[in-house]
Amino acid sequence: MTFSRWARWCAAGILLGTGLFGCTPEGNSRADEETEPHFLSGKKLAGQMDYDGAVDAYEKALEVNPHSAAAHFELAWLYEGKENDPAAAIYHYERFLKLAPGSGKAEVAQAHINNCKLALAETASAIAPISASAQRDLERLVQENKELKSELAQWQAYYQSHPQLVASNASPQAATPAPIPASSADGNDHARTGVALTAANNAGAASAPARTHKVQTGETLAAIARKYGVSLDALEAANPQVRPTRLQVGALLNVPAS
Repeated sequence: MTFSRWARWCAAGILLGTGLFGCTPEGNSRADEETEPHFLSGKKLAGQMDYDGAVDAYEKALEVNPHSAAAHFELAWLYEGKENDPAAAIYHYERFLKLAPGSGKAEVAQAHINNCKLALAETASAIAPISASAQRDLERLVQENKELKSELAQWQAYYQSHPQLVASNASPQAATPAPIPASSADGNDHARTGVALTAANNAGAASAPARTHKVQTGETLAAIARKYGVSLDALEAANPQVRPTRLQVGALLNVPAS
């Protein structure tokens, strides 16, 4: 082999080695994932204990990059430790393992998957089997309970913001009950009407809608509660139909009095 041929072989080997082991986009992918703006926002919100906001931020990071193993791991941790949703945690831990099987967190993720499966098994074992009709009745009662709580929260919010109506109830002239807020019609209107009338008779003689807020892009329930100076629990109680981690832009929320 001549010197020139030997030199060409060496050059080809160097180029091949660079292609196989050099700096590639994949080598920096993890760093890119963790510097993505939504991912950084999620880390900040989690540090501020705004866990619902952090979940929303990490979900947006996955919309930008569905293959973000880092976002899947953070979501899994939040769903397991803060949102009490072991099924969602298992999904995101498994996505993390599929996207980053060689990560140093792989064994940790697998251990957490096992813990979440145990939690699901304990929950399932605590529930006795019920018939299909009993299940339908249970679901109907749960829905009715949510609607009643929503109506009661609206009345409480209104009368808290109108204390003069409570004071006027002591006068003999204040005998006319306030009208009942509109609600979805079903077979249990009488029960809801009774609750509404009781609240009206106890509180005063006029009615007005509670404050509302139109959801803007990027907002969370926690941020809206802070904006109006109300507790997150009170805001959730006034909007039982809303999923905290799935706010719809443009939706109207009932805002209780602070």
